[in-house]
Amino acid sequence: MWPFSWIHAALNWILLWLRLIPHRQVGWKSLNRKTGELEREQQPLLKKLKLILLFNPLTEWLDTTHAMRLYIHEKSIKEGREEGTPQSHNRIKSFIDFYAINMDDFEPSDPEKYPTFEDFFVRKHKPGTRPVAEKDNPKRAVCVADSRVVTYDTVAEGKKLWIKGTDFSITNLVMDVKLGARFTDSAIASFRLSPQDYHRYHSPVSGTVKEFRSLPGDYYQVDPIALRSAVNILTSNARDYVLIESPEFGEVLFCAIGATNVGTVYMHEKFQTPGTKIEKGDELGIFQFGGSSIILAFQKGRVKFDDDLRDCSKHCIQVSVEVGMSLGVATRPSSREQEDETAEKEENGASSYAEVVKEG
Repeated sequence: MWPFSWIHAALNWILLWLRLIPHRQVGWKSLNRKTGELEREQQPLLKKLKLILLFNPLTEWLDTTHAMRLYIHEKSIKEGREEGTPQSHNRIKSFIDFYAINMDDFEPSDPEKYPTFEDFFVRKHKPGTRPVAEKDNPKRAVCVADSRVVTYDTVAEGKKLWIKGTDFSITNLVMDVKLGARFTDSAIASFRLSPQDYHRYHSPVSGTVKEFRSLPGDYYQVDPIALRSAVNILTSNARDYVLIESPEFGEVLFCAIGATNVGTVYMHEKFQTPGTKIEKGDELGIFQFGGSSIILAFQKGRVKFDDDLRDCSKHCIQVSVEVGMSLGVATRPSSREQEDETAEKEENGASSYAEVVKEG
């Protein structure tokens, strides 16, 4: 019976492939959070085949010679420059058609108003198209970009199920042993942006900028095929990070990571200065052309990610989200609440340890 079951499985796969290709849905599985439908990411078939070719055990071995790294880096720099030329404007209309981008969400909505493809790539949302979840509730963290996200309660869980690079750790991500130690067993959210996405990124929480750093690096792909290979992508690519001190969440690490064809990872200057106040939903910076990725890290025990995100992530299914959607809630009282509670106890007369034991 086994030959027939194998043939049956192969035919099912071929039919599935033929149905997906016309819609270019050949990318990784994602749950569309708005519609509740399971879908595959739109992606050129040639790009999919390139990813399979580049990220396999043989090519991963080749990477130790730095040949692939050098090739991708130089190609990305070159293509990033080309997207800023007037000639690149001719690509905009075909790009919108290919990915069925709804330009009504953006300002300006007329493609002719963008002088270059680079200008189009960093287009802005129209006011009101991306509302911030519970804007006035500081205990609610929000998604930082239009993207596909996975969330894990610990880095170890994330490495087991999603980020396979042998070198990945928060310490290696920020290149700082002391800062990395403060995020031991941290919860992480990994946001992945594709070329067709809005490429501005926003703060997940309200608080104060505590630290900023920019790290040079390469420009590897951040597609799931690449992330789930042995190549150390997230700790090799160019990246900027900002540390946000939040009364509700403690220290929150926001790391913006470049990828193939990204010309710049740019954090707005005002958020590069320690002491700067930041509100949930504020625009932190931009990525120039290409795919890109963002890693958020919350200190141990400080966040509970939304159940739908956690459940999908455990099955290695991304969730397609929009900036401002709910990400999770703080799981400890804020410093302000603790101060109020202490003041209330002092006012009402707090029980001594001996009284508590006696009452127990």
